[in-house]
This record gives sequence, C-alpha cells and structure tokens, in this order.
Amino acid sequence: MATNLSLLAPEQGTYVINAVFTDEDSASVVPDSLTWTLTDNRGTVINSRLDVSATPAASVDILLTGADLDIDDGAERQILIEGTYTSTLGSGLPIKEQAHFWIDDFVGLS
Repeated sequence: MATNLSLLAPEQGTYVINAVFTDEDSASVVPDSLTWTLTDNRGTVINSRLDVSATPAASVDILLTGADLDIDDGAERQILIEGTYTSTLGSGLPIKEQAHFWIDDFVGLS
C-alpha cells in the first residue's frame, strides 16, 4: 500500500523524503541494496530519475530539487523505493515501498 505524504512539495524548489527501514519485527535495519525511481501518476519517469542508487542506511534522505518538481509534468509524483535486506528470516528479502506526493502549483512561476 502506498503512503500519501501530506506535505506539499514546492514547485521547482527543494523537497526531502526520509525513508526509514525496519524488519518484520519493527527493528531498525540497514538495507543490503537500495534504489529509487521518481514518476508522475502515469508512471512516466521524471527527470531521468530511474533506479537511482542510494547509500544503504537505516534512514535515507532522498533529495528532490528543481526539475524533479517541475509542474509541467503534472502536480502528482510517486517515488518507488526498492532494495533488499537481511533479517532472521533470511537474506535478499525484497524492499518495495511507494509514496505519493503533490507539488504546490505556484502562481506566476514560469
């Protein structure tokens, strides 16, 4: 199930998405591998942000700026986070999470 982020992203501004990773017991976990993809609501990749590598950590900040938040591609965005992790249940367990957020359409911004 996708998460809907309540904070609007500023059009062509800076927006940070903080991803926190836990295992099946809600214990903090560092992923073995981690990527993210930014799309519009139709699945079109935005600003070449396809399978962007992220340094695995228990908490990762994904920084979106400028063209990532350009309203010309629509005001809705989705970020898909994928990777693997290891726990007491095994290794190579999949991480797949998606979040939706919206861009605040600023009047007069070109």
